[in-house]
Amino acid sequence: MPENPKITVYVVDDDDSVRDAINMLLQSARMNVHTFKTGDILLNSKLQEKECCLISDVKMKGIDGFSLYKKLHAIGVDIPVIFLTAFDSQDYRQHAREIGAAGYLTKPVDDQALIDAIHWAVTNRKISIST
Repeated sequence: MPENPKITVYVVDDDDSVRDAINMLLQSARMNVHTFKTGDILLNSKLQEKECCLISDVKMKGIDGFSLYKKLHAIGVDIPVIFLTAFDSQDYRQHAREIGAAGYLTKPVDDQALIDAIHWAVTNRKISIST
């Protein structure tokens, strides 16, 4: 019987401790994880587009999470994104909806909520934002 492919998750956050914590959590959930300190580094990387998703901080040094997602789409990379933010606002939530995010979670992130959001995003690839 063929084994289900592992989910690959790309994590972009300029905070080393957040990136490391998410990396450890997702590896413990048996996911392939690739972390990036900036969106520019991610943009210069080869990304797969099946069985994967992007987790991006909204507010980062350099390119912000929303701009990163738009740039990925502009170059034809279509993967679901889950935004994380410590600076929640109605404007951020609305913008995430408008650009078609698969999820939007506030920091500190509940571990199980993040894992569930990843599974949902990879499975459904549709818009679902909690307000």
